[in-house]
Amino acid sequence: MDPKYEPLFRPWKVGNVEIRNRVVMLPMEGTNMIQWEAKTGFVKGIDAFYRDRKDNEIGLFIPGLIPLVSIVGQKWVYKHPEVFEPVKPVVKEIHESGAKIFFQLSAGAGRSMILPPLLRPFIKKGALRTLASPLIMSKWWWSAPDPDEPNVWDTDVTMGHFTEKMIKKFVYAFGQTAKLCKDAGVDGVEIHAVHEGYLLDQFAMPYTNHRQDAYGGSLENRLRFACEIVREIKKVCGGDYPVSLRYSVRSMTRGFNQGAVPGETFAEVGRTMEESEKAVRILEEAGYDLFNCDNGTYDAWYWAHPPVYAPLNLNLEYVEHIKQFTSKPVVCAGRMQPDAAAASIAAGKIDAMGVGRQLLCDPAFITKIKEGRLADVRPCIACHGACLPFNGLNGRGTDIDPMHVEMGRCVLNPWTNNETRYSTAPVAHPKTVAVIGGGIGGMETAIQASARGHKVDLYEKTGRLGGVFNAAAAMSFKEKDKELLVWYEKKLAESGAAVHLNTEVTDLSSLNADVIVLATGATAKTLKIPGAERAITATEFLNGEKEVGENVVIVGGGLTGCEIAYELALQGKHPSVIEMTPYLVGAKGICMANSTMLRELLRFHNVPAYLNAVTEAITDEGVVVSTPEGRKTVPADSVILSVGYTPDTRFSDLKNAKKRAPGAPEIYFVGDCDKVGSLKTVIKQAYELVQTISYS
Repeated sequence: MDPKYEPLFRPWKVGNVEIRNRVVMLPMEGTNMIQWEAKTGFVKGIDAFYRDRKDNEIGLFIPGLIPLVSIVGQKWVYKHPEVFEPVKPVVKEIHESGAKIFFQLSAGAGRSMILPPLLRPFIKKGALRTLASPLIMSKWWWSAPDPDEPNVWDTDVTMGHFTEKMIKKFVYAFGQTAKLCKDAGVDGVEIHAVHEGYLLDQFAMPYTNHRQDAYGGSLENRLRFACEIVREIKKVCGGDYPVSLRYSVRSMTRGFNQGAVPGETFAEVGRTMEESEKAVRILEEAGYDLFNCDNGTYDAWYWAHPPVYAPLNLNLEYVEHIKQFTSKPVVCAGRMQPDAAAASIAAGKIDAMGVGRQLLCDPAFITKIKEGRLADVRPCIACHGACLPFNGLNGRGTDIDPMHVEMGRCVLNPWTNNETRYSTAPVAHPKTVAVIGGGIGGMETAIQASARGHKVDLYEKTGRLGGVFNAAAAMSFKEKDKELLVWYEKKLAESGAAVHLNTEVTDLSSLNADVIVLATGATAKTLKIPGAERAITATEFLNGEKEVGENVVIVGGGLTGCEIAYELALQGKHPSVIEMTPYLVGAKGICMANSTMLRELLRFHNVPAYLNAVTEAITDEGVVVSTPEGRKTVPADSVILSVGYTPDTRFSDLKNAKKRAPGAPEIYFVGDCDKVGSLKTVIKQAYELVQTISYS
């Protein structure tokens, strides 16, 4: 192990519980042992998820949250002790590995609750709203500190009032549920949360709490609910039973549905640092033993769920600051890197590193650090594409259905949370497999097929692996994407697959393979408009094939177009974006933490966006567009087209063939040459294809 990482492996204590090292696996949806929202009960198969991680040097596990009361039917979890029985053997295995475990208990989301489309009509209409509760829309989930507060995801929906009577019921339920956790062998509990704009945080912040009772007004009153909870747990479970608090140091919020970005000067409407310094003292005095920290609210969601655009170690300086105002240990989360965390721990500025998505991406992350195998770590690229796929169509959350979203998965590692579905066993009858195309889909197919025992040859027509992902990774803020390309090349080299660069395959019959996998990708689209030849494509710009001037118009305000605009703004150039729909980054399939932060960054950098705009022509002066305000020319030195991709059709006749000739190889299509998709779709397709050919 590199000595600089040694501080990560020092023991520490939370209350009287000693933890073997300074690594905390953070709570994430999809890592829950007990679900208690629409569905209730122990999560089948979750023991396999923890079995993959329990022996991988994690000090403290905090599984995903347990709500106190269900959304449907208004069932209280403390009245169902039977659901904690199947938890006990999993906790026992974790303890036998040397790790500890806390369970996170949740007061709910308040105005941050994502509203299922099926229930939205009931919630919006007064009479139906009254009749529907509690059978299909429990008041405990649809209430907030202030009556008529706008919902985060759908501002047309307002919330009910969380009464003092409801508070008292919740406080009691926290104590009783914590007792069930303790009886199940769980080492402590974490309260969710004075954090991220959830219900307890809404009570704590001035812009979401205008109450006139004992739970509003002063900071002490706004924290009263959270303080009563920890006192109740200590009363029921004993003063030495550890209680952690998920805590946002600063709210980073400019207003309802308005977040600030790193480096921005703004008027904070939520928790300021000055108020936070006082808050941690009040909360410590109430009895909290640990502060599990980051920043943000759901109005500034991306601070707690930092996307690729967020700096590494995003929240570290804020958590280091707040550490000075409490005698209790603090954990820091938010794209934390082990070198920065270790240095901060060694200096006494934080006590532990919180890790979430990286442990979905690579369960052995910490083991590899300890063994000095950093190059073997599959890097999380902060895409949120499978771990938190709240993909709001047209930049809003009104089409998200939380009841039918799989979370806690990983774009780069389909094995995660599918441990009982996939096999990695060697095949009984190995085949010769030819993979055409060395992009992500081709490399993933080759690596997985080789791992199962097939003999694999991969052919790439250029001298470089990675395909179109090389362009996607080129931007300055994509450091982890670049690491991923290096990781893929390393794993491909170690797989045993034979790699043939600068080899274009045009005649499949020459391959002498049992299975041929076509992963030839896609090509950039252009526009059939006057002057289109004056423009360059997004890939030409990103690959450094063509340069641009100072004033650059990007035609296409999807993900890639807006990322290019942000990159150009960082370079000091003057980009503008033209988008034919009413929204930037409006496609379904992009997590709203990512799309919202990207839009806020473009706002911060004053990037003009022309929405509902149809591009008519490109001239020497710029781009001619038709907008709702009329026809105009957007000045430009250079124009970049970012209008999507079209599948490579060179072998499409084989795709459409009804049957293959006797003795002919099996032929499969993977990735964009099959259907233009995303990193998530191509890797999953490659993964599942290898499962198929291994049993065919």
